[in-house]
Amino acid sequence: MKMDGRSVDSTGTRLVALGLGDHAVAGSRRCQRGGMGAVEDARYGGVDLCPWGKFDRATLMAYSLLFHLIDVGAVAAVLWDRFLTPSQRNVISAGFEVPQEQARSLVSFLAAMHDIGKLIPNFQFCEPSARIRLGDDLLADTGPVVNVPHARASMHAGLRLLGELGFAVGGNDSPAVRAAQCLGGHHGRFLQLDVDGAASGRRAQAALGGSVWQDLRRRYTRLLWHLFGVDEAPGRMSAEAAVLITGLTMVADRVASQRRYWVPNAHTPSFAAAEHYSHARQQAEEEVERLGLARFVLDQVPFTIAHPGLKVPNALQSSVMEELPRLVAERGSGIVVVTDAMGAGKSVTALEMARIFNEHCGTQGVTWLLPATAAADQAYEVLDRYVRAHQPEYAPVTLVHHHSDLNEAYTNRRLSPADTSVLDGPADDPFANEQDDLLAGDETEYGPGTAGPDRWLRGRDHALLAQYTVTTTDQAQMAVLPVRHSALRMLALSGKTVVIDEAHALDPFSQLQLLRLLNWLGALNSPVVLLSATMPASTSTELVRAYLSGAGRTGLHSVSFTPGYPGWLFADAATATAHHMSEPAQSEQRAAQRRTARIRIRPVTYRRLGQAGRSVEAGERLAVIADVLQPVIRYGGCAVVTCATVADAQDAYEYLRRIWTGPPHDLVLVHSRVRERRRQNTLGNLRHELGPVGPRPARRIFVTTSLLDVSLDIDVDLMVSDLASLARLLQRLGRLGRFARRWTGQDRRPAWWDRDTSPTLTVLHPVNSRGATALPPGWGTVEPSVTLHETARLLPDLEKELLVVPDDVQPLVEQVHGVTSGFAAETMRLQQLAAAHQTRTSRQQQLSAIHLIPPPKRVSSLADLHRQHLTTTQAATRPGVQPRRLLPCYRGPDGTLTLDAAGLLPLPDQKHLSPRHLRSILEHTLPVPAAWVARASVPHQPPASWKQHPLLADTLLLPTEPVTRKSEHEKGQCFGHHWLRMDEELGLLHHKQQ
Repeated sequence: MKMDGRSVDSTGTRLVALGLGDHAVAGSRRCQRGGMGAVEDARYGGVDLCPWGKFDRATLMAYSLLFHLIDVGAVAAVLWDRFLTPSQRNVISAGFEVPQEQARSLVSFLAAMHDIGKLIPNFQFCEPSARIRLGDDLLADTGPVVNVPHARASMHAGLRLLGELGFAVGGNDSPAVRAAQCLGGHHGRFLQLDVDGAASGRRAQAALGGSVWQDLRRRYTRLLWHLFGVDEAPGRMSAEAAVLITGLTMVADRVASQRRYWVPNAHTPSFAAAEHYSHARQQAEEEVERLGLARFVLDQVPFTIAHPGLKVPNALQSSVMEELPRLVAERGSGIVVVTDAMGAGKSVTALEMARIFNEHCGTQGVTWLLPATAAADQAYEVLDRYVRAHQPEYAPVTLVHHHSDLNEAYTNRRLSPADTSVLDGPADDPFANEQDDLLAGDETEYGPGTAGPDRWLRGRDHALLAQYTVTTTDQAQMAVLPVRHSALRMLALSGKTVVIDEAHALDPFSQLQLLRLLNWLGALNSPVVLLSATMPASTSTELVRAYLSGAGRTGLHSVSFTPGYPGWLFADAATATAHHMSEPAQSEQRAAQRRTARIRIRPVTYRRLGQAGRSVEAGERLAVIADVLQPVIRYGGCAVVTCATVADAQDAYEYLRRIWTGPPHDLVLVHSRVRERRRQNTLGNLRHELGPVGPRPARRIFVTTSLLDVSLDIDVDLMVSDLASLARLLQRLGRLGRFARRWTGQDRRPAWWDRDTSPTLTVLHPVNSRGATALPPGWGTVEPSVTLHETARLLPDLEKELLVVPDDVQPLVEQVHGVTSGFAAETMRLQQLAAAHQTRTSRQQQLSAIHLIPPPKRVSSLADLHRQHLTTTQAATRPGVQPRRLLPCYRGPDGTLTLDAAGLLPLPDQKHLSPRHLRSILEHTLPVPAAWVARASVPHQPPASWKQHPLLADTLLLPTEPVTRKSEHEKGQCFGHHWLRMDEELGLLHHKQQ
């Protein structure tokens, strides 16, 4: 009796009546090459179903390989209908040069073929309990068993099989080669295919089994070709289409490989292949819907409903709503640049632009990219509120960054090795996707109401697949790096409107990666919206050109793409024509947003606080900070002190604490080198207390770093800042009296606030004894020294008269940050600094270019996208070595390590860590530069069980010994030349021994 793909039917066999139309019969005849045809193989008992594709070690249950292939193809077909957007389907069908219905069949067929490489002796013999299923004919024709990973076997075997079906076999860009590479790339990396070498018929037969194995692979292939209704092979296959198809195959494979998806099928009575296909289509429909992958359309609602709290759109938003729909309807997709003053409503503008693009360009949803996690957390709240305002039945909104596990919106989610979006996917082994998910049957939706994402969408890099996603820019940058599953990231980004906030805020290293990402998005016809308050004209032009180049436009080297300030510019992908905001609307927006501010310069002497007893002299930086804050200290109000480095923020806070006479909670320190939970809570409180609607405290002073520089909707009455680049100072100025117009008539300001006097930003200018700029050690690593010197030279002129926002913003940005800036040539010192900065910039760009994948038009072999083997933990999206995670803990008298000083929370050390334990560990960690802990010793190593968990494998311990808690002057733990100590109030203290 022949074993089938499910359990053995001991009661006998049963025939399945197949209703086959003329089209199916004709298709089956085209598949026949002698012997049985596809129709016969589809019937019960028609083809050997013994080879296994999935195996459950817990129950020793095997699942037919053919049925798994059908499952994945069926899921891919449903994903084509329900997940892919019209724009993505257009890219794929254009890449094949076939109608969309035929493209759908081809995609389903190729997805089903992904594991054809499992039909080889090496894979089938790797599990003895499943091997016994194989028939005598396969066992007799085994030959030498060669160790070939099944993904590579799929590529090598697939090349010949696809060629037999009419795919042209030729160079790297031939349809057969690229389609075979799609099969081999479904585990995350595209592999090089040697047509005349390892993939040749002779080599393949020697490594992948004899003629019986090859014949069965051929019958499986023709059966899949028949079941998915493919008419003929395509004449070409573009690189863009190949990437999207591979990404879709990854998603389909993950859906169909869930244990709870296939194990029930393996327990049901026997089916024929055709009957199973009918069942698989229904199951795929239900599962795609259940996982939240089905696309949806938000109902149209009035502006005031979509954006709660706003009564009418401002002039810029009205211009977009009136002018952009006609342009997009006529010209199609493209890229938009929006520049406006800080706090003028660019986020609302971006959402309205996304709505217009999605209506006219065949895209659905939004991916919102931001440079920092704090900004992403706030943007998540904005996007979540926007989606909820449309009252959908189910609309998942996801947040993706390396701290998102600790965001309040994601509480109670399971943290498992498969739940991180920043680590590699499964290894290339037969059981990589068969991990027993303890919550596999849990359909509980977490998060706030209808916008809460399903657990599957939270896991791993699945979160990027949600229709509405907020993420940090580095997560998107990895789509253009040679990391595993980059095709899935590209699939997730394409088909939606991509909003890139604070597009100016990246360093040259990251900027080059953003340019390459824009190039790919242009090739994939995905609309892009760039937002910035301080973007130089040269930067906006460079970004727009990169996008248009990807869309196939040439001859743009002499064309400038500058939107004006405030304003917007739309460059359509079809013609590269720039369409600007109308002049009357621009003037109206400028007049409506116009306000004045004052920048005040205070020369200071920079000295670290040092020992606790040191007296601070007049004129020192710390004394001047205290002096400027006197109105808030005495009479109340809200202020922010923004420091250049964490060490400077700790000094400022500690000095202010000495002279503080008010309640302790009114003075708050917030920076990145504190435990994650404290950082999240403090930032959340800050956004709430200083936001537009929350109850405003009578007095609060936040001492912080550049952590608050981007995309935070907060308002302060007074601000003090260390010297920073002019762009950063203007960003900080945007939080000074930000809600003055909104709060007209409300008593929300302190008594000393003068409504008729412009709010003042005080900038601390470090000088030497001669009054010249003297940058403290370490400040030049935060921002380029030449930019700080240029800003310092410009500030005295700004102090002489009021700054008018938005009128003065763009000219000031160009003076310091534009390519026409002349400051660098004014003195020999500035010339030297500018030359050094240019050298560093070139070095960063060269290092960044080393790992970049090529633009689509330069892709020959798909293996060009993975010439280097980087993991997502190794991939650099910023210059320098990636940070390490440090876990401050406490050692008790008996040597036991605990998470708390009281010794009540022992350090978890067990093979299987529960979600509660994982969250508890992560909440206590903090990032540190890798150089600080490069010479970690044995006491700093985590428990051995943590090395098996990707979220904890890179963690080091910082144990606080009992003696350290008795003495404030202990140096802490030694890591080579670096000494680290965790202070519960100040955060991590660092000292480098010279």
